[in-house]
Amino acid sequence: QVQLVESGGGLVQPGGSLRLACVVSGSTLEVYAIGWFRQAPGKEREGVSCITTADSSKYYEDSVKGRFTISRDNAKNTVFLQMNNLKPEDTAIYYCAALRDWSGAWLLPDQYDYWGQGTQVTVSS
Repeated sequence: QVQLVESGGGLVQPGGSLRLACVVSGSTLEVYAIGWFRQAPGKEREGVSCITTADSSKYYEDSVKGRFTISRDNAKNTVFLQMNNLKPEDTAIYYCAALRDWSGAWLLPDQYDYWGQGTQVTVSS
């Protein structure tokens, strides 16, 4: 089993920044990648970014490229999502998730085996 706990959400004005953290615990050796997803009210959950644990390969959804940066701190078993130049359309609950078997389809929620509880990000003036 793998447990994930997100933190760092909050209210920020357009153009502002937030850094989300995802602490991973449990059977971490079975984790191939950690992904960040978001879900806005009335919308489906969508992939935002992903980082592999073996070589830190990074992937981004097109709308966040150049604004969001994913990174990891192995010593702390933590994955971060630095979000800059936030826009109102970034408002959502953000989740991190752990994937055990890599197929390349990192954007698809059903590829992931474990999920955190989510943290709310609200971008509003």
